Amino acid sequence: MNRQHTRAAVALAAALLVSLTACSTKGTTTSTDANGGVRTGPGVTDSTITLGELTDLSGPGAALGKSSLQAQQLYLDKVNAAGGICGRRLKLLTRDHGYDVQKAVGAYAEIQPQIAAMAQLLGSGQTTALLDTIEKDKLLTFVGGNSASLLGHPHVQLVGTTYGIEMVNGIDFLVRTAKLAPGDKVGIVHQDGDFGANSLAGARFATQKAGLQLVEQTVKPTDKDMTPQVTALAAAGVKAVLFAGTPGQTASLVGVAAATGLKVPVLANSPAFVPELLATPVKPALEKMLYISAAQPALNSPIPGVAQLVADYQQKYPNQPLNGAAELGAVNAKLLTDTLKAACQAKDLSREGITTALRTLKQFDNGLGSTQDYSDPAKPPTRKTYILQPADGIPGGLKTIQDAAEAPALAEYLAKANG
Repeated sequence: MNRQHTRAAVALAAALLVSLTACSTKGTTTSTDANGGVRTGPGVTDSTITLGELTDLSGPGAALGKSSLQAQQLYLDKVNAAGGICGRRLKLLTRDHGYDVQKAVGAYAEIQPQIAAMAQLLGSGQTTALLDTIEKDKLLTFVGGNSASLLGHPHVQLVGTTYGIEMVNGIDFLVRTAKLAPGDKVGIVHQDGDFGANSLAGARFATQKAGLQLVEQTVKPTDKDMTPQVTALAAAGVKAVLFAGTPGQTASLVGVAAATGLKVPVLANSPAFVPELLATPVKPALEKMLYISAAQPALNSPIPGVAQLVADYQQKYPNQPLNGAAELGAVNAKLLTDTLKAACQAKDLSREGITTALRTLKQFDNGLGSTQDYSDPAKPPTRKTYILQPADGIPGGLKTIQDAAEAPALAEYLAKANG
């Protein structure tokens, strides 16, 4: 959909939420636990802390949503086995929005009064539609979608980095390894909406900085055939392609490009790949042409926390595919439990207390090899990204070909974005 239609959909979703919640303020009060002197709020009882999960289990992001959710539950099960948090068991209340904005809005209205925090809200568009309501409800919400437009909201938190930063860092890698020279043309295929817009902003900055010409093509989130976009980029003579879309679209783009002779490197954002793509006929092209810029390392990393996640996941879900979203789920769960521990120590498990506790985590060890800063909601917790490449026969289907790094021009990009 175009930007005008996107804004209209978000407005309609917001109006629907108002109609669903205007008649009830249930779940917004706080009380004090008489036994431990701990201030509590919605979703917190003497024995449980209920956390929300709005994700995609049936739409275009289902493979990512399921893997992330299962990794979260795996981590929370371990926490519960060790006694929980503040003497309380952690429980996930999950709803599937199928990557539909209006379904996400309705599901939020249903579960909001019952939860202490949102463990994950998948989708930048879904989060955008709910931003004002989340802030009104003072509900700490971890976002499974990293558009920069979601920064700066006290109760909304990105986990990792933004799509724009992924692009700036990735293009720096691409310029060096593909030997792109000033004046060369580079294509970008990006979805309408916040996801694609943030990627496009990073791409425009980085290509201009490198003296490259950017050729732009857009797609709808529901588009499956990338032939028109690839045809246009081939006619323009691009020497590389940037991509912000879903895994199915990635397979189409790379497959069509390879089949038509546009055998150039393709750099994509973190949500663009799942290992199931390596079971398709485009596997050889993916392994040769595709690169992913992501805040998390590949799942075959020797980092102890990554290796432990893979072992635990495969033991718990032996017949379930494992992809990079499991890392996001594990980080979300660890971040939330560390936040709840800090809130418990401060004797404040109210919604305001939980958000305040998050902002004390200035040196958060995500368990996957990096330290992140969650003290300022206006800044991404990390600015470094890995470069990954598809590889069959290893967990997650990706290997790390460049460790976490920050492009020299990134500080300038962020200064301009914030200016």
